[in-house]
Amino acid sequence: MKNQRENPEDVFDKKVYAIILAGGVGTRLWPLSRTLLPKQLLNLNGNETLLQQTARRLMGQVHPSHVYTVTNENHRFEVRSQLHAIDPKLVDSILVEPKSRNTLPAIAWAVAQITQKDPEALIGVFPSDHAIQDLKAFQEDFSQALQVASKGYLVTFGIKPTGPETGYGYIKVGDLLDHTRAYSVEAFVEKPDREKAVHYFETGKYYWNAGMFTFQASSFQENLGRLEPTILKSISKIVSDPQNGHVLKEEFLNMKTISIDYGIIEKAKNVAVVPSHFEWNDLGSWESLHEHMKKDARQNVIQGDVMAIDTQSSLLISKKGLIAAIGLKNVVVVQTDDAVLVCPRDQVQDVKKIVDQLKEKGSSLTEAHSTVVRPWGQYTILEEGTGYKIKRIVVNPGQKLSLQRHKNRAEHWVVIDGIAKVTNGNQEINLKANESTFIPQGEKHRLENPGTEPLSIIEVQSGTYLGEDDIERFDDVYGRSNKLKSL
Repeated sequence: MKNQRENPEDVFDKKVYAIILAGGVGTRLWPLSRTLLPKQLLNLNGNETLLQQTARRLMGQVHPSHVYTVTNENHRFEVRSQLHAIDPKLVDSILVEPKSRNTLPAIAWAVAQITQKDPEALIGVFPSDHAIQDLKAFQEDFSQALQVASKGYLVTFGIKPTGPETGYGYIKVGDLLDHTRAYSVEAFVEKPDREKAVHYFETGKYYWNAGMFTFQASSFQENLGRLEPTILKSISKIVSDPQNGHVLKEEFLNMKTISIDYGIIEKAKNVAVVPSHFEWNDLGSWESLHEHMKKDARQNVIQGDVMAIDTQSSLLISKKGLIAAIGLKNVVVVQTDDAVLVCPRDQVQDVKKIVDQLKEKGSSLTEAHSTVVRPWGQYTILEEGTGYKIKRIVVNPGQKLSLQRHKNRAEHWVVIDGIAKVTNGNQEINLKANESTFIPQGEKHRLENPGTEPLSIIEVQSGTYLGEDDIERFDDVYGRSNKLKSL
């Protein structure tokens, strides 16, 4: 132990790498999970987000510089911030997809990057939105998976079913592999109906497919070239010209949308499964969150400002305001600052129907909360109506918004706290508390915080269209594209 402290690099196997998948949207946990702040970026079950928990789990076996995280444009700044809080080295290998194409293209891109660094790498792939208990058991299972993968197998993790679940795909195990506790895979099975799920549970030969994998980089590349050669060709073009954003965008836009399960794992011949010994939950619904979370004496999961009387077996979460519950049983109530979900626990799978209907109506409630975190700070929508929107904008010290203009709206800024450096057309002015400026429609403008304390302003927008995508950028220190649906 003493030597490990003196030479911390020695505790890591230099051939072991990990890929964290952090691009999901988590619609089944609406209204907490939104497009711009999905479940992996939320503190659902502790003091750290699911993404941070995933990264921390890997720290004992994978050097931070060997952890590659794949995310998308909407999440990259929040992902960077959250990973930096765990270890600054984690932010050096964040890959940002210009367009989500499911898990196979994401994994293939990261594997190609790792292969350039080490063609003999052993790689583990882990979604960022799973809750896993018992770190020691996880590390032991990962070590076993690495051992099996070193023999050329594509290895998946099988979760021992706790009941006849119909919401997961299953893995049917075959023969035990020599000198391991892993099995060959006899078959992958789609999500079953209730009758089949009961049969799978009772036989003891079926495991849940957790979507976690381990393999040699060379074995993955060989299977990708054989089973999905067009994806390999596109990825090869991207990594051969890494600084060319046009190539990255063009290849991803034209790439097939497909999961690693359908594209590789279910078709490959050398697939093995390690039965896992850790407690696992994908937190894919409010029901699974209720199962996972600590409960009170009446089997309620309660978070936030909640008063519950004669209520049992329910999940009650308040992020703003009081929830007063009387006489509820097996009910989910989730309250945010702009939406409330109420439904029986046995109907939580229908939350997706609500999200789909909101999207059809063009509602912003699926996209973001009233408070939206941006790389420069955050903004909160205080009120909006026909032809106007009122925001509170907070700019962190030393940060600035893009130089931009809007075709369809004018803006009036009033400084509440701090010092604002404002570009307004050809003028550059400094404003302090209680001072204001007016930005005419179509005028170039920028807001900066030159001070050491947060800058707070109230912004009143007026115009015919007030959407977040009405932005034409001329300069942006964060490298964002011209139209990103954000400030």
